[in-house]
Amino acid sequence: MRYYPSVFDMFDDFFNDSYTPAYSKRDVMRTDIHEKDGQYLLEVELPGYTKEDIKLDLKDGYLTINASHGSTNEDKDDKGNVIRSERRFGSATRSFYVGENVKSEDIKARFNNGILELSVPSNKQPKVEENTRIMIE
Repeated sequence: MRYYPSVFDMFDDFFNDSYTPAYSKRDVMRTDIHEKDGQYLLEVELPGYTKEDIKLDLKDGYLTINASHGSTNEDKDDKGNVIRSERRFGSATRSFYVGENVKSEDIKARFNNGILELSVPSNKQPKVEENTRIMIE
């Protein structure tokens, strides 16, 4: 059984079942998430991107990762005529809800060998005491 994050992914898979792209949108930003010592540790795969290609934004409790890059390679002959031109462009975006109590200075980010490592405080609410008396006014 396959897992479909959205109905649109299911339809994409149904209509394109005979064609499986080498780099499908489900492969973009594969993420491992662990919880340790009151922190969520995220490891986001961003192969082919550099630190300068990545932007992190925090708004309304959502941490959004934007990665975008582009390059053009041209080979010219002795007369300056283009004999080969290749372009490579790519972008990916992914958001995670981290809670509205998290501030940007609480998030630590590091990029190493195509892996974006993020440390985000877990947003746990304090445990409610079971036998609490409520006063009547």
